[in-house]
Amino acid sequence: MQKSVDKDRTTKRSGFLRRLVEDIFNNVIARSNDRSLKVIEFKLPADLEDVMDLALDEPTEDIKLLEICQDVIKYSVKTGHPLFFNQLYGGMDQYTLGGAWLTDALNTSMFTYEVAPVFTLMEKYVVNKMLGLAGLSSGDGIFCPGGSISNMYGLNLARCKRFPEFKMDGMTSLPPLRILASEQAHFSIKKGAAFLGFGTKSVVPVKCDVRGRMLTSELEKNIQMIKSKGEEPVCVVATSGTTVLGAFDPLCEIADICDEHKLWMHVDSAWGGAVLLSKKHRELMSGIERADSLTWNPHKMMGALNQCSVFLTRHKDMLTKSHSTGAEYLFQPDKCYDVTFDTGDKSVQCGRKVDVLKLWVMWKSKGDKQLEKAVDNALDCAKYLANRMADTEGFRLLLQPEFTNICFWYIPPSMRNEKEDEGWKTRLSKVAPAIKKQMMSEGSMMIGYQPKDNNVNFFRVVLSNLDITREDMDNVVTTIDRLGRSI
Repeated sequence: MQKSVDKDRTTKRSGFLRRLVEDIFNNVIARSNDRSLKVIEFKLPADLEDVMDLALDEPTEDIKLLEICQDVIKYSVKTGHPLFFNQLYGGMDQYTLGGAWLTDALNTSMFTYEVAPVFTLMEKYVVNKMLGLAGLSSGDGIFCPGGSISNMYGLNLARCKRFPEFKMDGMTSLPPLRILASEQAHFSIKKGAAFLGFGTKSVVPVKCDVRGRMLTSELEKNIQMIKSKGEEPVCVVATSGTTVLGAFDPLCEIADICDEHKLWMHVDSAWGGAVLLSKKHRELMSGIERADSLTWNPHKMMGALNQCSVFLTRHKDMLTKSHSTGAEYLFQPDKCYDVTFDTGDKSVQCGRKVDVLKLWVMWKSKGDKQLEKAVDNALDCAKYLANRMADTEGFRLLLQPEFTNICFWYIPPSMRNEKEDEGWKTRLSKVAPAIKKQMMSEGSMMIGYQPKDNNVNFFRVVLSNLDITREDMDNVVTTIDRLGRSI
């Protein structure tokens, strides 16, 4: 009798969740590849606030909560939609979603083997796999909450390697430290410098060529300049896949300079790391095996769900040396198992979410060859789209893409065959925002735009959804041309 009562209670408690999961299946997962649906049902903030019941006061019945959740689905961006090109992530893979759901249901933390036995082993396997792909097979690694934090790990390990006394004594005893990074480097390098106590002025920008790649001649000049001032260069941050242009810095040349000056070489490959899965394109990261550390975000081109970021280093013990404090209440040395499987002390976090399962399930389901094929397809689509634009009136490429970032202007018929003076450029700068507004209003597609240096606003299509096709690329061209013709 008691078992029957307990079962009834469990069924009642799980009723909301079962119905919500059904809604998710029917209205999110099953429709994620339906190109006839809107990418977004866009509303301005005040209007969205009016239609959403967001107040937190009295208890709410399940039926009402489900209605609110349906509104959440309705008004959220469909990042799994094949026509979502706005950010460096996207897609909807059922295996990675399944891994994410199971992760949350099990609700544990990654600090010790005793509370996460499967996941600590799994993380070790995945980290070793990625180290092997990068040519750093004897190193170490850890999953981090995003690429920005992963880059901060690189900066901190560089400092601790050069000045091991820093961990105890802090910055007061050190000379002025300098970090050299491409002028196209991700903003997390400056944020990390501020957060870690270097200061944003410690980041020395290195000039790039017209494609956005670090000029190694300028890197050498900057190092000499820093030393001449009595300052201490401690780290060079190279980028494999810059955020806007998708550029890949020359890693072999940078590694030569780092070796000569005994500098830590960190590679921010949060965006571009997926090329290591491709025999055809991994040459873009030639020299990565010489890096001291790197950032790689599988939630970008590999298709794992947000968030899934990995920090890797060739130095086996540096994560522990840089971060451990040996809290005995958690990391007891006399446990009944090999305590090297307790990963929490080498992390800057205590509680650490399990991010490995969603990646492992997806990788296990596809294998290396299927992932390689998907990455190759994304780069093929990028090349196809660039060629389509080069052959279509009104489109003008900023440059031929090196990766899957396609940067371009759309010039409406009213502005073609005119003198391209400063007034013309001012008008052109308003075209991308006007087209984006129409695009958002009708929900047909999402593409980002931005100014860069002295350039007026231009569009940036980024291809990270592994289910895209050449037909989707054709849709980009026809949609922008349709929306822009009347401007």
